[in-house]
Amino acid sequence: MRLLLRPVVSVLSLAGRSPRVKICRIKRRTQGSTQPFTLIRHRWMKTGCLSTHCARQYSSSAQKQHIDMSEFPVDRIRNFSIIAHIDHGKSTLADRLLEMTGAIAKTERNKQVLDKLQVERERGITVKAQTASLFYQHEGQTYLLNLIDTPGHVDFSYEVSRSISACQGVLLIVDANQGIQAQTVANFYLAFEAQLTIIPIINKIDLKNADPDRVEKQIEKIFDIPKEECIRISAKLGTNVDQVLQEVVKRIPCPTAKVEEPFKALVFDSTFDHYRGVVANIAVFGGQVSKGDRIVSAHMGKTYEVNELGILRPDEHPTERLYAGQVGYVIAGMKEVKEAQIGDTLYLHKQPVEMLPGFKPAKSMVFAGIYPMDQSEYTMLRSAVEKLTLNDSSVTVQRDSSLALGAGWRLGFLGLLHMEVFNQRLEQEYNASVIVTAPTVPYKAVLSSPKLMKEYGQEVVTIVNPAQFPDKSQVVEYLEPMVIGTIITPDDFTGKIMSLCLSRRAIQKNMVYIDDHRVMMKYLFPLNEIVVDFYDQLKSMSSGYASFDYEAAGYEPAELIKIDFLLNGKPVEELTTIVHKDRAYSMGKAMCERLKDSIPRQMFEIAVQAAIGSKVVARETIKAYRKNVLAKCYGGDITRKMKLLKKQAEGKKKMRRIGNVEVPKDAFINVLKKK
Repeated sequence: MRLLLRPVVSVLSLAGRSPRVKICRIKRRTQGSTQPFTLIRHRWMKTGCLSTHCARQYSSSAQKQHIDMSEFPVDRIRNFSIIAHIDHGKSTLADRLLEMTGAIAKTERNKQVLDKLQVERERGITVKAQTASLFYQHEGQTYLLNLIDTPGHVDFSYEVSRSISACQGVLLIVDANQGIQAQTVANFYLAFEAQLTIIPIINKIDLKNADPDRVEKQIEKIFDIPKEECIRISAKLGTNVDQVLQEVVKRIPCPTAKVEEPFKALVFDSTFDHYRGVVANIAVFGGQVSKGDRIVSAHMGKTYEVNELGILRPDEHPTERLYAGQVGYVIAGMKEVKEAQIGDTLYLHKQPVEMLPGFKPAKSMVFAGIYPMDQSEYTMLRSAVEKLTLNDSSVTVQRDSSLALGAGWRLGFLGLLHMEVFNQRLEQEYNASVIVTAPTVPYKAVLSSPKLMKEYGQEVVTIVNPAQFPDKSQVVEYLEPMVIGTIITPDDFTGKIMSLCLSRRAIQKNMVYIDDHRVMMKYLFPLNEIVVDFYDQLKSMSSGYASFDYEAAGYEPAELIKIDFLLNGKPVEELTTIVHKDRAYSMGKAMCERLKDSIPRQMFEIAVQAAIGSKVVARETIKAYRKNVLAKCYGGDITRKMKLLKKQAEGKKKMRRIGNVEVPKDAFINVLKKK
């Protein structure tokens, strides 16, 4: 069997020398094409043993060594990303570009090739920005095109902003049927502020209801881009996609990096591999790096030896060197998760350089507590959270603990979908089952007490855990986070959507018709009002046609109240909620009703109360299990029956005084899941 594991060339040479080995040339039909294979076996064996997989794997790795990255000077490199609203065809266009440049074979199974995560496949959305290097022949010269496919949902806008920092141009895709949507506008301004070249592309022109003329007018009106610059394509059918590559080469400028300068690279993404350690995706801003070089991380100050480097096509493709202006990956024996920080600068040992600006840290919009199902799984979950936050740097992590749920963390996310995807990835990639508490937003409090100011070290404190919300007597005013929300919808639904926004304490800022039938509205929302179920209600009210996007707009004073939930007079810290004064009663009543349904009955009565300070605003009672003490009485005097009932009531009263109500973990989940 050792013979079979060697490369094909050495196996053939050995086979020629051994009289017991027989060589057969065969042809096998796979996926509609005929390919030649060499079958090698001993004369005493009935079947051949050299698998086609081994032969293919060796031949592909042999080909990988032949790419010389020095053939691509800076003036023949183009770095660009694809940006658009959700489901406008970014990943489909990326598939066609990969096929046209020969990075992947043309098959019908090529659907969202760059969406590698299981959660992306299941939900049909892009969660992680993915990089691919393409070789494109144009006017007799070979160009290196580095493509980054980005997510479209507002919760993953940090991925888009990071991708834009590694590019010189973008392809802005707009659906020919739906037209400009909320996230299209947001992504355009991200690219515009970064002063990148923007190539507008109208996709899905093959659809029955496609109206590219209307979309061109929208692009001209909102973005002030002449309609002559728009390219009409169908990414699904491949119509006009070759023109996109030509325009990328013509319009997008080359990087400003120089090979003569010392090596300097920016880490713009990283993943953790159990066997090889950290795999860092880098953009080279100057000089060159080779396999075997010693490099230094500016963030940690540690020195590493480059074990492997290469480009992504879209799978890892090892090369000997990477040069200025190129994008690739590097494996340098980083074993600890904290060693590869996104935004870090790498440089050669004893050749220090000025640090690159890196990335602005992501602003967390939603906070939630995360706890292991069983405290024995704490260490395993900590390792899983560390590895996943390496790959998703927009998540912030703080240690936290709770009386009911034990030790855990309070994590900050960019939105509710981001939180759901993170939780799903923990389960799928690391097999970790967790309890996630109710999502809250970060509030601020302006302190009045000098004692508290000294304790916190500042006058204005940020509160991410509702249990730590300071009392009104210690505070001058509370501040809640605000966002500017952009809604784009057909004008038939304007009245319903305006009523929904007003019910969420929103203030209208602007309203513009972008064409004859579509309207763009801007509202100032309290973040707490939109974070849970606003998007779902908006979609159902508009029959799925409205789109929504938001961005942070600072803090504003608000009348906020902390609601505590008591079980037989004892507060349950995990259920503490912060709400606006106007919503206090309805919120307290709803939560008490849910708790009544979720907490199992006991041998004594349980009072479920919602309290603001010492004032109880809502109450539900969970009745006790009762034994029928009158069953043995067959008539007789009423005083005998009253005596038995009084004795039972006293026993229940004593039991209630000494009994503890333990809220089961699944009750927490049920209460927090329901909206």
